[in-house]
Amino acid sequence: MSKMNLNLQVERPLVLAWGVHLFTATGALWGLLAIMATVQHQWQAAFFWLGLAALVDSLDGTLARRFKVKGLLPGFDGALLDNIIDYQTYVIAPAIFLYEANLLPASVTIAGVAMVVLASAFQFCQSDAKTDDHTFKGFPSYWNVVVFYLFMFDANTWINFWVIATLTILVFVPIKYLYPSRMIRYQKMTLFFTSIWGILCLTVWWQYPAFQPWMLWASLLYLVYYVGLSLYMMFR
Repeated sequence: MSKMNLNLQVERPLVLAWGVHLFTATGALWGLLAIMATVQHQWQAAFFWLGLAALVDSLDGTLARRFKVKGLLPGFDGALLDNIIDYQTYVIAPAIFLYEANLLPASVTIAGVAMVVLASAFQFCQSDAKTDDHTFKGFPSYWNVVVFYLFMFDANTWINFWVIATLTILVFVPIKYLYPSRMIRYQKMTLFFTSIWGILCLTVWWQYPAFQPWMLWASLLYLVYYVGLSLYMMFR
């Protein structure tokens, strides 16, 4: 009996480790479903799957640290798995959305999409893209958030293009951006405001296309907070 208990104690961490990696891997499925919905022009469904993928990404790192899965599975790189899925869900799926939703001028659509995927490919290969002080260096490829706002605001496509171009440049500018789930100072406040922002965006998505414009505008206050605190933490 004691030997059986010992075996169970040994196997439990391995089961938890595989469980966390499987949870991370579901992001690939949600990203695929987002792409499928996008090419079918089911915009609301596409944002649902992108949102679900982002939710998984926001939780899997915390779970991995909670259950101390790093190093439990020799030969299996959970960080690599996470990066592969992040590139799919934060870059490729939003880039396809940009194209399919005609959010850019026809004459520069391919150029705009190319900027997104190439700049992000560069960033994802930087060893210090996630810094030791728990920040992101350069614009952290939040293209899913970008396309959400471009789509909901329904602005002039040239404005959209210059937004994309500006953010692409910021990928290469070594500004440090907040990493909400890993930061220490101001984390509780940041997570609180992140939750409020998420609720506002979720409400806009749920009510689309008859959402209340003030909710979309109000959600931008969080982005001001995010950038402002990022700059403050960097230069203080």
